[in-house]
Amino acid sequence: MSRNPADTVVDLMGVIVTVTDEVPRVLVVDRDDELSLPNGPFVPARHANPEDGFRQLIEAQAGLDLYYVEQLYTFGNRFRTIDEIAGGPRTLSVAYVALTREDEAPLEGTRWADWYEFLPWEDWRGGRPLELDSLIAPRLAKWRATARTPAARRNRDERINVTFGNSGAAEMDAVLTLERLELLYDAGILLESGRDQRAIDGKPVPKGAANVGIPMISDHRRVLATALGRIRGKLAYRPVVFELLPGEFTLLQLQQVAEALSGTLLHKQNFRRLVMNADLVEPIGRTTAIGRGRPAELFRFRREVLGEKLTVGLARPTLRGE
Repeated sequence: MSRNPADTVVDLMGVIVTVTDEVPRVLVVDRDDELSLPNGPFVPARHANPEDGFRQLIEAQAGLDLYYVEQLYTFGNRFRTIDEIAGGPRTLSVAYVALTREDEAPLEGTRWADWYEFLPWEDWRGGRPLELDSLIAPRLAKWRATARTPAARRNRDERINVTFGNSGAAEMDAVLTLERLELLYDAGILLESGRDQRAIDGKPVPKGAANVGIPMISDHRRVLATALGRIRGKLAYRPVVFELLPGEFTLLQLQQVAEALSGTLLHKQNFRRLVMNADLVEPIGRTTAIGRGRPAELFRFRREVLGEKLTVGLARPTLRGE
């Protein structure tokens, strides 16, 4: 059965992650007063495969040569782009997540941004985020109360409790980042919620629309949340954290990167015991000065461990309040 190729276009996009000075950063593109993730068309005549196209795209847009890359997901919801809303083709976006080190400044038009600026409710390193009690919890309670049937109210209750926990909860499952963002979207707490519906209805977005975090073009915050959940989940069984570290590092640097990714503080002694017992690192016989304290021992990642164990990780993270 033949299909009109104009009905669908394939796009490549990516979440490029680095951690610098304890801040998890993601590469963003400034486009017409809106922020987006790096993206561009898949060109079969020029790209050997989607990943090859993605790597070419990032090198052209940001001048970055990526280290760790894996396919994330294919996003293709109806009306996810302005072009489709205006009657154009549907866009299928093949998304990737990549980990790199912030060795060089990206090219003009792209920059590194703190990913918690977009998802502030995910950062518990300073305790329970203020946005949860000042904005999110009251609006979720109102959304729950507007359910039309008891069954719908129970469903909303369950979604809230699974993703954000009960009122005033001291912890959340760190991996459920996409589920939390989709709940906020459905409850109308993200600017994208009203923006998308009004675009379909042909109405302008009102000033002061409900929102938490910095909005992004199309569904790019959804892609970002998906990538964050993927990375956090991998912390439990793959040593992805080492892709963001130099070849030589201290255990404090390793812990700070793990905390930045997981969004929560980790117990120093327990973390170090976990790392050493798992044979993830080994000392290199040298130290480095950190501040005014005594020199810290330097370590390297034992890459051989990948062939020694099926599961190599730092345990599944949980967001914990003070």
